[in-house]
Amino acid sequence: MTAPRPAAGGGRVLGVAPERLDRWLDGVAQRHGAFTDVRADDAGVLTVTCQDGTTVTLTAPYGWTPGPAPLTAFTAAARVPRCTAVLLVRRGRWAVGVFDGLELVVSKVDARQVQGRTAAGGWSQQRFARRRGHQTDAVVSHAADTAARVLLPHAGDVVALATGGDKGLAAEVLTDPRLRRLADLPRLGPLDVGEPTKAVLLTTPAQFRAVRVHIVEPTDRA
Repeated sequence: MTAPRPAAGGGRVLGVAPERLDRWLDGVAQRHGAFTDVRADDAGVLTVTCQDGTTVTLTAPYGWTPGPAPLTAFTAAARVPRCTAVLLVRRGRWAVGVFDGLELVVSKVDARQVQGRTAAGGWSQQRFARRRGHQTDAVVSHAADTAARVLLPHAGDVVALATGGDKGLAAEVLTDPRLRRLADLPRLGPLDVGEPTKAVLLTTPAQFRAVRVHIVEPTDRA
């Protein structure tokens, strides 16, 4: 479960792992009373109302098809393993991977040096800025090469893409024409990650698979 944070307009938002969703909802019912209303809107957002007036809004990361028993259909759909591509990029380091549910199918982590900032000024500073810009361009190019080599062979199975790290660099990587098929996928995230290491890559399913929950209690409306 991801840490709760305040939500715009009141209440709080958090992410709940699909495997824990049933138990988490049982806890909500114990604290706030039985569910008096459960309904899905046209966008597939599910809203549950509790006896004490608390509302819980659930959004599935991959979408779902509402059925006659919407809460049962929602939780079942959330647990279905789906194939997801992940691209993490920061200056000097990148990581890519394909997950089948929680299982990492294939991955690659790599790095390329990018000079840090310098206090020098004048022409020296300008030369440094140009050199650093060239190095950053090289990171984007090499990250795109890695993504094309590692992710594209699985593109036929992948249903969504999750990105994280430096938003601008990730966007630049995805402008590579070879990655058009990935760039056009439904987007999950953005992922809140540190340096793109293998250990960090392995933690990303906890974010991109999580059901987004917005809970508003009666005291939040006071």
